[in-house]
Amino acid sequence: MNIKQAKEEIQRAIQAYLLKNEFDEYMIPRVRQRPVLLMGAPGIGKTAIMEQVARECGVALVSYSITHHTRQSAIGLPFISHKEYGGKEYAVTEYTMSEIIASVYNKMEETGLSEGILFIDEINCASETLAPAMLQFLQAKTFGAHRVPDGWLIAAAGNPPEYNKSVREFDVVTLDRVKKIEVEPDFQVWKEYAYKHSIHGAILSYLEIKKNHFYAMENTVDGKKFVTPRGWEDLSTILKVYETMGITADAGMILQYLQHQKIARDFANYLDLYNKYKTDYHVEDILNGTFTEQSAAKLASAPFDEKLSVLGLILSRLSDDFKLAYEGDLFTTELHQALVELKERFHNPYCKDTSWDKLFEGLLEEKETAFAKEQKSDLLDQSTKKSRRMTIERLYALEKEIKSLGISDKDKVFEEIRASFAKDISHREQLIETGTKELENAFHFLEEAFGAGQEMVIFITELTTNFYSVKFISENGSEKYYQYNKELLFDEKQKTILKDIQSAKAEGALLF
Repeated sequence: MNIKQAKEEIQRAIQAYLLKNEFDEYMIPRVRQRPVLLMGAPGIGKTAIMEQVARECGVALVSYSITHHTRQSAIGLPFISHKEYGGKEYAVTEYTMSEIIASVYNKMEETGLSEGILFIDEINCASETLAPAMLQFLQAKTFGAHRVPDGWLIAAAGNPPEYNKSVREFDVVTLDRVKKIEVEPDFQVWKEYAYKHSIHGAILSYLEIKKNHFYAMENTVDGKKFVTPRGWEDLSTILKVYETMGITADAGMILQYLQHQKIARDFANYLDLYNKYKTDYHVEDILNGTFTEQSAAKLASAPFDEKLSVLGLILSRLSDDFKLAYEGDLFTTELHQALVELKERFHNPYCKDTSWDKLFEGLLEEKETAFAKEQKSDLLDQSTKKSRRMTIERLYALEKEIKSLGISDKDKVFEEIRASFAKDISHREQLIETGTKELENAFHFLEEAFGAGQEMVIFITELTTNFYSVKFISENGSEKYYQYNKELLFDEKQKTILKDIQSAKAEGALLF
């Protein structure tokens, strides 16, 4: 199955394992809670989906790569204790708690979460001395003499033997005690993830043209050549940082992330073209609505791969602004909730003798403590984390601003807060207005260039795939989107057009 299906399967497993009956007992007893074993090629996102599942299910996550452990750190160190049996005292060997089990208890203590996922990566690459312990771990849910706490799903991941010389096969006895899920790379599924995590537009539009370059693993006389989703994501990060620094990425740098010389060189050439199209077609002018008829006509007659690249440029810019609107909405919602809570404290009869600044400081302290705890539990995605941080910073700025005015009356203080919050709302509305206008202008340009052709189908399809555009359009509307979505994307016509697109891509493929 693909990574999205695997994620859904793991989510269902953890929900089932944590379900309790009327006696507060787990409905699936511990002995029947099979560990999840993910098997798949390296770099396809096995670890990432564990992080996502834990966050979305609201449980803790402890993650370990077993290749970094010795028998002593995994099992614990021996020590001599003295016990009495039948009236006689004996020296008995016991073991300290496993570092891994101790980490589970530490996570529970830090986060207050009593349930979670214990994830062991590269489990079939454990050292020879650890192999028996790994089998015991999967079968009995223990490390040495210490059990994994109740309420913790055990998950593990490994690579097939063809990718790692250190791999050892599991026997039937072990496999019969796990939920084995084989995961395969899938570009369409990864693309949804890529949009949400703002993967560089050049990478997305390149892979739309060269889907077979999304994942590659080859054994040659010169050694292994490979490209993985992890490599693309890491490359995206460095490309964005390089752009901020004004540095041009070359093939040598790209090869450090895409360790397949042909694909790295191909993408490097495409990246040069992508940046050239950005200048040639003046994407900012397109989104501002100041494009020329000549640029629309030029794109209409351009090769198919060039059309896809320009579409990718437009979609990337729209996605960035839709994300800003989404984060602006998260921030104002978070800030509003904090201010409502502050107002309730201002008007609480038990707090009538407490000054406004003391109440403000108390709220800030609580927000910071809660945020620190959430960060330790890894339950926040990047956008939510950003909105939490911005809210706390904004509250500090508000407190400082009001203190400078020398106001002490709580009602007047809140009037100032309300006036200040109105500016935050206005900024959010500006972000929405910008996104709305840019989307309208993008449709206008594409209508000039393509009418209702197959390129418009691609544009609508990509908008529908992108988390931020779906969120933006569902909340703010778009007549053009709904119009074309209705006209172009009903099942049979979509299948026919997309088949034509694939043929066109094959004919117009880049030849670097």
